[in-house]
Amino acid sequence: MSDLFVAKNIVKRYANHTALNDVSISVPRNTIYGLLGPNGAGKTSLIRIINQITAPDSGELYFAGEKLSQKHIALFGYLPEERGLYKKMELGEQALYLAQLKGLTENDAKQKLKYWFEKYEIQSWWKKKIEDLSKGMQQKVQFIISILHEPEFLILDEPFSGFDPINANIIKNEILELKKKGTTIVLSTHNMGSVEELCDNIALINKSEKVLDGNVREIKKKYSTNVYDVEFKGSLMTFSNSMWGGFEVLTHQQRNDNIIARIRLLNGNTPNSLLKNIIDVVEVFSLNEIVPSMNDIFIASVTGSAVAVSDLTE
Repeated sequence: MSDLFVAKNIVKRYANHTALNDVSISVPRNTIYGLLGPNGAGKTSLIRIINQITAPDSGELYFAGEKLSQKHIALFGYLPEERGLYKKMELGEQALYLAQLKGLTENDAKQKLKYWFEKYEIQSWWKKKIEDLSKGMQQKVQFIISILHEPEFLILDEPFSGFDPINANIIKNEILELKKKGTTIVLSTHNMGSVEELCDNIALINKSEKVLDGNVREIKKKYSTNVYDVEFKGSLMTFSNSMWGGFEVLTHQQRNDNIIARIRLLNGNTPNSLLKNIIDVVEVFSLNEIVPSMNDIFIASVTGSAVAVSDLTE
């Protein structure tokens, strides 16, 4: 899979503050790429550079194999975290104006807006002023405007901010549909649940530097703690005795007539060797690996600690 967008060794400084220090990312075509990091990490600075709002002090940017230039802006869509709609302007008039700035004719813009307003059942909003809409309604409108010209490359900065769960789910489904149609998406968010649901790849920026990047599945595998839940029926003491040497029982709980024990594999032991040890002494119902969430990995990466078992045994 080729990369649609590449940033190489980006450095950005403001007076005595370094916002980005030698940051490189590669965004594969037709993927959703999560750009993660705590507040002040440098994410917004990188997004502004990608959108050519500001320029890096050093480093190179490429789009579709070419050096990034002004001609590529028409292929981009951008939903900023800071909402940029004109509060006193009527919604329909504003949407038409912004759509034409992205290269659509007035007629095309009207047709596309009609489709989206009907889809979201907001036809009655056309004459409303932005200041009369709730934050969530404004967000929905700005999302529509960001994708109206069908961009090849879409950057969404905290797109779920201001949405209730129902509308957030609508936007998530829309993002997945855009990906299905061929759009490459950069998603900057603090919502780790959304990362789990949507992102194929991620980069984590902390204190102006990239500290982690790669495929989400591979990252979660890398941070595996070799911890498994075993549900069984039988004697807990007999079960624990069978663990001697190669396994550690971290915790256990009763569930109806069964017991669920959380086990860490030690000394290179595998799930198969665990089953071999216990299959003759208890009746096994299930064996499930406890995979750290992206939230666990985010916290561990930012704090420089390992994924704690206590985080996994709630």
